[in-house]
Amino acid sequence: MNPATLRALLDRWDSEQKLLRVKKEVDPLYELGAVLNSKQGKQPFYFENVKGYHSPMVGGLGGDRQLLADSIGVHVNQLIPKIIQSIVSPVPTNLVASAPVHDNVILGSFDLDTLFPIPTFHEEDSGSYYVSGILVVKDPSGLKRYTSIRRMQFLGENKTSVLITSPELLHQFYDYEKRNEPMEVAVMFGVVPAVVLSSQISTHLYHTDKLDVAGALIGQALDVVQCRTVDLEVLAEAEIVLEGRVLPHERELEGPFGELAGYYGTRALQPVIEFSAVTYRDQAICQTIFPSSYEERLPMALVREATLYSTVRQTVPNVKKVHITMGGVARFHAVIQIEKVTEGDGKQAALAAFASDKDLKHVIVVDEDVDIFNPEDVEWALAVRVQADQDTFIVPGAKGSPLEASHNLRGVSAKMGVDATVPLGSKDAFKRTSVPFGPIDLGDYL
Repeated sequence: MNPATLRALLDRWDSEQKLLRVKKEVDPLYELGAVLNSKQGKQPFYFENVKGYHSPMVGGLGGDRQLLADSIGVHVNQLIPKIIQSIVSPVPTNLVASAPVHDNVILGSFDLDTLFPIPTFHEEDSGSYYVSGILVVKDPSGLKRYTSIRRMQFLGENKTSVLITSPELLHQFYDYEKRNEPMEVAVMFGVVPAVVLSSQISTHLYHTDKLDVAGALIGQALDVVQCRTVDLEVLAEAEIVLEGRVLPHERELEGPFGELAGYYGTRALQPVIEFSAVTYRDQAICQTIFPSSYEERLPMALVREATLYSTVRQTVPNVKKVHITMGGVARFHAVIQIEKVTEGDGKQAALAAFASDKDLKHVIVVDEDVDIFNPEDVEWALAVRVQADQDTFIVPGAKGSPLEASHNLRGVSAKMGVDATVPLGSKDAFKRTSVPFGPIDLGDYL
């Protein structure tokens, strides 16, 4: 059975020597993040001794494709089909009366910074930040539940700012604000990668309960429990939960902060959350993500790959694989592998890709003999199969991403598609060399 809780997953990875335990004391001011970032967020770390706190902290759990696939019990090649299947056939959560996350309940006045570590990551960050919390909200009807990751700057005592980038959630908050009402939220820490992965699914596209999708990814219904001070449900075995309300008509300056693309975001006024309760398990394990690392990029890339694959397949049914690259900041670059059947398939696949995601800037389409997960192999295809005057096209002045600095200069982005497939009538001229012997074990020769 796939691990449905953080503790079960850590125990398994620990026994398999996939978890690095850091016994040395680490400071949440820069040092802890620096250690995480030394492996680009691809290596699970367990920090046993965080300076100034009694609780351990984990990070780097969801930044490696192989490990993420392992956490939900599938081969790495089945990640995208599994995501699509889980969106189509979610597994509803199970409401329970009591839960480990309520082993300890703090109400009234409290100072968040004294309870659990809140790391500071970059030199010019405006303060300490929660960056891995899974925000839980319901729509105004109270019938639909959504999750997402929102960064929150610690403001002091029981308050944080919150950056809301989802158009749907922002619209919902503004509706509450017009009525002079707060918006109830809960923030979960200490969850398995499947919960983080499902939180990246587009509410706009799918309008599905993302905790139900997480249950389908894991292969079992997840237990949830009613919060103590807000009308929301949270995972029964989350390690830590913050309950609170986004206050109407209250803003605090937030930023700069080191964002996804590796730049500092601007300083701006953001909404404020006032927390009314903290609940947590005995011997709670804290969780964080290094911003802009693979652990932040990979879950959003995988969900975008699922959407990209589904969209391209509608017009080029012979698509084989798709890849949103990490070097392209998990949203700006895509490589698509197709079985070319007719001339025009390559450019059509690129056009479909741009239609699937406004953030995409550069799309490369290759044949089946090119490994789309190997940047050197993709570059080889560019070098030996592309003539720029015939095989590229540019769409100027299109929508782009505000996370991309060059886009913000004009407010629009140019899109470039590259058809790096072989002309159908010239396949013999593009046949790759091969060696009919192997694989070689050098130990047999030395």
